[in-house]
Amino acid sequence: MIRFVKVIVWNLPRIYMIPRMAYMAKHANRYGEEECYNYAQLAIRRMMRAGHISTRKYGMENLPSEGGYILCPNHQGKFDALGIMISHEKPCSVVIDDAKSHGILVKQFIDLVHGKRLIKNDFRQSVRIIKELSEETQKGRKFIIFPEGGYFHNHNTVGEFKPGCFKSAMKARVPIVPVALIDSYKVFEEWTLRKVETQVHFLQAISYDEYRGMTTVEIAEMVKNRIVNRITEVLNPA
Repeated sequence: MIRFVKVIVWNLPRIYMIPRMAYMAKHANRYGEEECYNYAQLAIRRMMRAGHISTRKYGMENLPSEGGYILCPNHQGKFDALGIMISHEKPCSVVIDDAKSHGILVKQFIDLVHGKRLIKNDFRQSVRIIKELSEETQKGRKFIIFPEGGYFHNHNTVGEFKPGCFKSAMKARVPIVPVALIDSYKVFEEWTLRKVETQVHFLQAISYDEYRGMTTVEIAEMVKNRIVNRITEVLNPA
């Protein structure tokens, strides 16, 4: 939390970025997805500089070169999506819990990257979001979805993946990219201002041909296992 406070205080002279985000999001016809994403990355870089945060990225060659896809990472904390976005060169967006998406700065950021707000326990709205994700990924957009459904201060361990998170990928028949996050929780959980380094590992994309015929439960287990295996390889090398 102390790092979060420092980030806010250090960036007070740049508070103009918040209404700027809102303006760009509102005038999407004037500012394209790439320009909005570049501005979002600028905001992330300034936050990272203030918080003494660095992120190492691995496996960029595993990302599909064309078309849309779904990025499925483990979930450790508030920095997770930001760490992926600063590492992912092409524009990507995120699916977020609606209840956590309306605070100042968070709202403007989600609007800027044209994210999706998911209302938990609202079946109709969930079906609509799945439909929108399917349609937009088919058109080439990329989305981050956290299959754990939230973070539970589990650090570098991985919780159960919710099968429903993979329905949009199945419907759109687009690749699924497992993403292993390491030490991302340290950014805002540790009570220190010391430099912190996180890792983002983009794993081999799973094509539709590879998961076709599988159930969402089987897909969830496969994606989770690949992430767990990578985290284990990095933290406990043989």
